[in-house]
Amino acid sequence: MKTLGIKAGMALAGMPVAMAIAAGVSTSASQAALRDAWVPEDLQTLATMQLDRVIPRPADPSNIHERSRNAASLGRALFNDPRLSRNGRVSCASCHTPAGQFEDGRPVGQGIGTGKRRTMPVMGAAGAPFLFWDGRKDSLWSQALGPMEDGAEHGGNRVRFARIMQSQYAAQYERVFGPLPAMPSLPPDASPLGTQDERAAWAALPPAAREQVNRIFANMGKAIAAYESRVQYGPSRFDRYVRSTLAADRPGQDVLTVQEVRGLRLFLGKGQCITCHNGPMLSDHAFHNTGVPPLDPRRPDRGRADAIPKLLRDEFNCLGPYSDAKPEQCGELNFLATNDPAHLGAFRTPSLRNVADRAPYMHAGQITTLQDVVRHYVEAPEAAIGRSELARPGEAPRQRQAIRLSPQDVEDLAAFLGTLSGAVDQPR
Repeated sequence: MKTLGIKAGMALAGMPVAMAIAAGVSTSASQAALRDAWVPEDLQTLATMQLDRVIPRPADPSNIHERSRNAASLGRALFNDPRLSRNGRVSCASCHTPAGQFEDGRPVGQGIGTGKRRTMPVMGAAGAPFLFWDGRKDSLWSQALGPMEDGAEHGGNRVRFARIMQSQYAAQYERVFGPLPAMPSLPPDASPLGTQDERAAWAALPPAAREQVNRIFANMGKAIAAYESRVQYGPSRFDRYVRSTLAADRPGQDVLTVQEVRGLRLFLGKGQCITCHNGPMLSDHAFHNTGVPPLDPRRPDRGRADAIPKLLRDEFNCLGPYSDAKPEQCGELNFLATNDPAHLGAFRTPSLRNVADRAPYMHAGQITTLQDVVRHYVEAPEAAIGRSELARPGEAPRQRQAIRLSPQDVEDLAAFLGTLSGAVDQPR
C-alpha cells in the first residue's frame, strides 16, 4: 500500500497538500523518514480530526442575536447569576464551572436537588443539532432554558425570571432585545412547570401576559447561548501530532509517546472508536445504545425514545413562536425520525475532546475510568432496555464487528485518549 508524507506549506511536485491527499501521491521516502508512518487512508482520516478543521457554522437561524457581543455580555452575567434559582444559590456556572471543564465532575448533576444524568460540558455545544444526553432540545438557547425551570436544577419560574430581568438587567436587555414590557400586574411567582400554586397562577394570567413573559424567558436563553457559543475547545497534543505528521515533521511527532501512537492506531482500527467519535469534535452527534448499565435497573432510562415527544411539543423549539427561524430553516426538526426502535435506550455521542479531564463517564457517570470505558466496549454487555449496537465475541455482527482488545491494547487506547486534552478558550 502506498504511503504519504506531506510538507507543511509546500506543494509536492507542484501539487497542493489537499490535492496530494486526494490524488494518493506516493511519497514513501517522506513517510519513511518519520518515526510513525501512516497509510494514505489514515492520513486523510487524521486530517479530518484536527480542531482547526472545524468549519465555521452558519449563525443559528432560530437565534438572530447569537453573534451579538451585547447579547454575549448579558448571557455571561445570567450564566453566573445564582438569583436565577429557587434558593438563590445555583447558577449555570454551578454545574458548568468555567474554572474547570464547564462541568462539575459529579456522576449526576447537583442543583437544588440531585439530577439523573451527567452534566455535559458547554464547549462545542453550539455545533450540535440536538442537546442534552437525549437530544430533547434542538438549539443552544432552548437548551439553556431547560435547567432554569427544572425542579432538580435551578427550580425557578418564568415570572420570577421576568421580574429579575426588570430589576437587574433592564438596560442590558434593552440594548439587545428592546425595552422590557411593563407587566405591572404579574403575581410574584407563576410558571407552567412550577409548583401547583405556580401553575394555577400561570393559568390565570391573560394570554398576552403569558406571551410577554415567555418572550423574555426565550430571550434570556438566546443571550446565554450567545455567551456559551464563544466557549470553545483549544488545540491538544493530538492536534499538534497530526499537524506534524501531515507536514512530515519528524521531531514534531515526539509530542506523542510510542504508547499513545499505538492507542491512536487502535482508535482508528480494531478499537472501532472512529465509527462514532469522528470529525474535529470527535463525535457524530448521533444517538446510540451501547448497553451502558442503568443507575436503577428497575427503571432504566429510555433516553432518546422519550426525548423526541418532548422536543416536538416544546414551544421553544426551532418551529415554535419564539424562534427567529423560518420553518424551512428547521431541517433537523422537519425531517426528524420519530419512530425508530433504535432510539430506545440510546444516548448522544459525547465529544472526546478533554475527555481525560472529565471523569466519571457515560450519561449518568456509571463508569469511573477511561480503561473501564474501553473494557465496557470490549465486553459489550446486553442492554437493559432496547438493543445494544455492540456485537459480542462469537455473535453474528450487528452494526459493527465485536471489539477485540488485549489488556495492553486497553491501556494504550486509554493513554491516547489523554492526548485529546487542551485548554478551554473562553471569551474575555
